[in-house]
Amino acid sequence: MVDALREELADLTASVRAFLEWHAMTGADGLPGDPSALHEALGASSSEGGPPAARRPDRGFAGLDAPAPAAPRGGGAAAFAPAAGAAFAPAAQRSAPGAAPAHPEQRAAAFASPPHPEQRAAEAQPARAPVQPPRAPEPSPRPAASAAAAPRAEPAARAIAAAQPDTPEERLARLSLIAEEVRTCQKCPLHEGRTHTVFSRGDPLSEIVFVGEGPGAEEDQQGEPFVGPAGQLLDKMIAAMGYHRDGVYICNIVKCRPPKNRKPEPAEMAACSPYLASQLALIKPKVIVALGATAVQGLIGTTEGITKLRGTWKLYKGSIPIMPTFHPAYLLRQPGAKREVWSDLKEVMRHLGKSAPDRG
Repeated sequence: MVDALREELADLTASVRAFLEWHAMTGADGLPGDPSALHEALGASSSEGGPPAARRPDRGFAGLDAPAPAAPRGGGAAAFAPAAGAAFAPAAQRSAPGAAPAHPEQRAAAFASPPHPEQRAAEAQPARAPVQPPRAPEPSPRPAASAAAAPRAEPAARAIAAAQPDTPEERLARLSLIAEEVRTCQKCPLHEGRTHTVFSRGDPLSEIVFVGEGPGAEEDQQGEPFVGPAGQLLDKMIAAMGYHRDGVYICNIVKCRPPKNRKPEPAEMAACSPYLASQLALIKPKVIVALGATAVQGLIGTTEGITKLRGTWKLYKGSIPIMPTFHPAYLLRQPGAKREVWSDLKEVMRHLGKSAPDRG
């Protein structure tokens, strides 16, 4: 009697284990909501040796695109379709944590379909734990930074639009903001001895920009570039080209006066270079006239002397033509070089489609 009870208990335990394993394989969570379905399934399992092992598809999680297995002989489509539908149709639910359980109708169909008679002999064997197929590696979650990358693209686009506005009014407003930033700049030691910063003078919408080296004593006092003797000579050169002194745009490589009018040091030029780059990007001139070796060096980084550079076209950032020529201060010391400078300026005028009288 005791042996019979033990054998019945062992069969019941094996049936429950097999039922739970089969229940998990079909993608369902928990026990069926209808107690009769559980009773029916346990009754079939205890008499027939558990759920039919042949119904389990021989496919791993990585082979979802492989052909579906054929239905068992004699069992009909109904014998296999519910199990296959429950195991593979909601594949994303089984692989993703927290997914919804399989539909109740799928669960009932999976347990209601009787096994094929040919399978019962094999099912009479003691129930064994099914061999689980190897699980495909779950995809690693995307970094949180990638989700935040898209929203950051819009402010970046707005910043570019602000740095390179389209309308003249926007360009003038942006230049005013940069001039205000220069006015409080302390990026290099030149700010310690300045009286005023020297940002620019002239027309910000001009097709031509003259770039000099840096402010002198008079420029530092007035806060405007090229107002001393060299500036007066530059005004004559501009007038000879057919422009008004305020009809072109004039600025310098550095915005503060170097002590004793010395040449700006590389670190000082580097500190000011973003301001000049912003100015030129907003003005968008057709031609830049570089006045002296320091101006050419600050624009394109060359170390060649102005005597070799002058009169030969260069390019600023690969797009804006640059004509290097002598600085007006040099012409005050070497008046004989005026003819060469005038030759350079006539080349600029030809580039802009203008003509000028031949003069010395």
